[in-house]
Amino acid sequence: MFLGLDLGTSGVKALLINRQQGIIDSKNSAITVSRPHPGWSEQDPADWISACESAMDQLKAAQPEAFSQIKAISFSGQMHGATLLDENGQPLRPAILWNDTRSYQEAAELDAMPAFRELSGNIVFPGFTAPKLVWVARHEPEVFAKTAKVVLPKDYIAFWLSGEYISEMSDAAGTSWLNVADRCWSEELLALSGMRLDQMPRLVEGSDAAGTIRAELANRWGLSKDVIIGGGAGDNAASAIGMGVVSEGQAFLSLGTSGVIFAATDGFKPLPASAVHAFCHAIPNTWHQMGVILSATDALNWYANLTGCSAAELDAELPTAANEPASVRFLPYLSGERTPHNDAQIRGVFVGLEHESDRATLTQAIMEGVAFAIRDNLEALNQAGAQVDEIIAVGGGSRSNFWIQTLSNVLNKSILIPADGDFGAAFGAARLALLAAEDVDPISVLTTPHIERRIEPNQATVSLYEQAYQHYRKIYPALKDL
Repeated sequence: MFLGLDLGTSGVKALLINRQQGIIDSKNSAITVSRPHPGWSEQDPADWISACESAMDQLKAAQPEAFSQIKAISFSGQMHGATLLDENGQPLRPAILWNDTRSYQEAAELDAMPAFRELSGNIVFPGFTAPKLVWVARHEPEVFAKTAKVVLPKDYIAFWLSGEYISEMSDAAGTSWLNVADRCWSEELLALSGMRLDQMPRLVEGSDAAGTIRAELANRWGLSKDVIIGGGAGDNAASAIGMGVVSEGQAFLSLGTSGVIFAATDGFKPLPASAVHAFCHAIPNTWHQMGVILSATDALNWYANLTGCSAAELDAELPTAANEPASVRFLPYLSGERTPHNDAQIRGVFVGLEHESDRATLTQAIMEGVAFAIRDNLEALNQAGAQVDEIIAVGGGSRSNFWIQTLSNVLNKSILIPADGDFGAAFGAARLALLAAEDVDPISVLTTPHIERRIEPNQATVSLYEQAYQHYRKIYPALKDL
């Protein structure tokens, strides 16, 4: 048996698979986010441990025999979070999360240094780890002085389980400290942000065996002391592992709280000016490119809260087919935007409101706005050299037929909807546990899920959506200086 632990922003999921990759069971445990000041987002690392213990306890209670046969554990995790530890491995302060924007000035300062884009292959975004440490050095110098190690969220879980400070390439690529082409820490980038190499965890590949479980925890759960701890992956790379998106030409679209379009690449293809992320993938000698929008289903949920309806109720009010764009445009920049604008200060807007703009019109405008923002990301990926033939769609938004048809029309791409199944980040983490424990070819393990539906663009309306997209593109330049 192989266990995947997925540490998300809102909770932990523990998922158990067998050697044939059949899912035995999964359990969840919730976590809350603290927002003590505007733009801040923090969590107590102790809450991550408690959530992992709860999810694993539940899994053991539900599947005692299968649980006792665990051979390896690996991880998926929210990226970019700064977890500062003292010389004894104890957290010095709450972890600063991926969606915390307090360090936007520090990010701009680091990004202005040519070495960061040259070596990391990416813009230094406010959400990345390096500017967070510069902020801590300036605003909490006593904490910074005591910092012996900086680990990413999932790597703190790995430390708790194994006693080893480890990280892997896909997550480390989002720190702004990794030489992404050479897959190693950059001492130059560390020094430019006031850090040292000895403060970094040991790097492994995501599919590597990185350690073994601590005896204390093995005894607690009745596990073998030889249980392997794998490297794991950042959440998006783990989702790609779960869906088998590991080779050039394969891509997936995640319509969750945020929106992600992820394209696997056989080589490192950075284009920082486009605000595309060029990161290592979770298996050796592979990379990926990724565009990110900060509000996808989050935008629809915001509107649902305003109207007093659920997102499903809003979706049910829409036409049965996406045959033409709405008369209103929506920019989904409710908390700023990452790709392609890298603008933490921009905010959302409706354009073209009139007396006839009813609730369904605005719902459609929001879905189209998210689709247009994803199109911006696809254009940026294309400029960076990514090859996207067709796209697998997952996440809560992919359950809306209207939204998926809209995306197909806007992107002018085939969109594939997998059959029901759990093949997200936790499944990807479990697959990485299997690879860490078994001597097998990764490609033979990382197959794609069964596709239930294939949505093709409606060629009769593609030109209408193209015109609407070109209109959408003109709004941001007009708005950003207001």
